[in-house]
Amino acid sequence: MCRLKKEWILALLRTCLLTAIAVVLLVPVVLTAVSSFMSELEIMTNYDMLGNSNTSEFVNLKWIPDFVSLQQYYKVLIAAPHFLYMFWNSVFLVVPIILGQVVIASVAAYAFAKLRFPGREPLFLFYLITMLMPFQVTLVPNYLMAEKLGLLNHPSSIIMPGIFAAFGVFLLRQFMLNIPYAYMEAAKMDGAGYLRTFLSIVLPMVKPGIAALIVLLFADYWNMVEQPLIFLQEAEMQPLSVFLSRLQKEAFSVSFAASVIYMLPMVFLFAIAERHFIEGIELSGIKG
Repeated sequence: MCRLKKEWILALLRTCLLTAIAVVLLVPVVLTAVSSFMSELEIMTNYDMLGNSNTSEFVNLKWIPDFVSLQQYYKVLIAAPHFLYMFWNSVFLVVPIILGQVVIASVAAYAFAKLRFPGREPLFLFYLITMLMPFQVTLVPNYLMAEKLGLLNHPSSIIMPGIFAAFGVFLLRQFMLNIPYAYMEAAKMDGAGYLRTFLSIVLPMVKPGIAALIVLLFADYWNMVEQPLIFLQEAEMQPLSVFLSRLQKEAFSVSFAASVIYMLPMVFLFAIAERHFIEGIELSGIKG
């Protein structure tokens, strides 16, 4: 009885702690969403000191607008089409990276997890080393290669390194290691080759892992800032993630609505793939 009471208390404390953390993390998101329905006058009244470094006043955080207004969304989506242009810049950068890395990573992970060939383990160790390197370490080599290939100021200078990144290989390999070799042997006895085994058996079994990879890649590349600033010199080619930082300085009164629209694709993607994402993370053996 005493043990059950102790476990119940620990469970209650854990729940309270996680709830408190969730509330703290959600506060900026909720405030942004609420502020996006404020008028320009109300935004400037309550948040204008954010753009003034010489003031010592505090920001007046409001949970309920005085008057619900769609003025910000009108300016962002209709009056200022430049925002939507940058939005599609982000889409045309992120989608090819995700599709390309899923294809390359799934094939490479299959080779590292299920095929036996000389030098497999050292080669995979090399993959891990490249994955552990921070972006700043590979920045100069990537820049020099893009310059030699004539890809500077072109989307390919960002898309190509993203497609061949090592993280997807690592994630899907961890997932494929959980597939018993008995499936491979059974397919081999039925006359299936490596390609057919991969397409008919391995790939359908790693759908949760692929879903997890898609969500993680989207979150990473949708928010990228350093790569576009360095490789895309023309502002018209840069994605929305870079444009938002300028928008907060140039048109602060509509930055809340712009931020909400910027978050929506990530929210929708996670809502659609939530079950597969969680299952894929659990089965891959990666701990958060």
